[in-house]
Amino acid sequence: MSPPRVAPSRVTFPVWGTTALLLVTDEAALPEAERMLRTELAGIDAVCSRFRADSELVRLTAHAGRAVSISPLLTEILQAALRAASATNGLVDPTVGQAVIDLGYDRDYAALRGRALPEGEPLRPAPGWWRVQLDPDAGRVLVPRRILLDVGATGKAFAADRAAARIATLGCGALVSLGGDLATAGPAPEGGWLISVGDSHRAPAGATDPVVSITAGALATSSVTQRRWRRGDRQVHHIVDPRTGDVPAPVWRTVSVAAGSCVDANAAATASIIRGRGAPRWLANRRLPARLVAHDGAVTTSAGWPSDPARAEVA
Repeated sequence: MSPPRVAPSRVTFPVWGTTALLLVTDEAALPEAERMLRTELAGIDAVCSRFRADSELVRLTAHAGRAVSISPLLTEILQAALRAASATNGLVDPTVGQAVIDLGYDRDYAALRGRALPEGEPLRPAPGWWRVQLDPDAGRVLVPRRILLDVGATGKAFAADRAAARIATLGCGALVSLGGDLATAGPAPEGGWLISVGDSHRAPAGATDPVVSITAGALATSSVTQRRWRRGDRQVHHIVDPRTGDVPAPVWRTVSVAAGSCVDANAAATASIIRGRGAPRWLANRRLPARLVAHDGAVTTSAGWPSDPARAEVA
């Protein structure tokens, strides 16, 4: 008779208007793992939060139009953001900062929740990620005038990847989830990391929500069911189509993607919300297992995502 499966040790805490979840396979490592996670999140917030006047990203606006030296951490995050933009043909674009503000997302969501905003000025497309000139070897970047960067989604995924990898150096398996975007590192528990996939990481698992198992890599979910507010006579949300500066056409309410890193999974999930009906083929061509839920609840899967809602493994 085999011994019972030992559940990983866990801790949760609020961060960035969402929830951080940390799981480790060694209970004794949990206190140090939590300290490492909190340290990573604090460092990344200080570098790339757009809601802090003292963040390095916000302070870049004072040097608009000039190449300036930036920290190694911001260099890595901007590299990740520009790589995500290139991989998604610009559908995930860090130059959407002004478009996001114009849409109404101009403060931490905890302060935005429940607000009703006037329609305001017409929305405009993002300037384009290719305008940002980053020299990662020199640690220098030039952001043109009138461009505001927003690396929030990529930064969150980057934080999950980085924290999980660092925690795994303690000799344990680690899973870090930030608002439902999760990364793993080190040895997985027996049977893999079991993850319920739904519209919201906060809501209890629904009867039809699949539970999948991953033994390595990452899983990210983008959804328009969360972070919503009113602008004029319509509801808008936090995912912006850089081509228009507006929310994308309502095709998918939630997209979950498995990939080798959380940055890649997050970029693909967000791009799929924006891409709309062409997303399943785009994901399949890139061999990214994904689950897409339409606004009427119809589910489409791609590239080997298990269609059976019972527990299954995602490669």
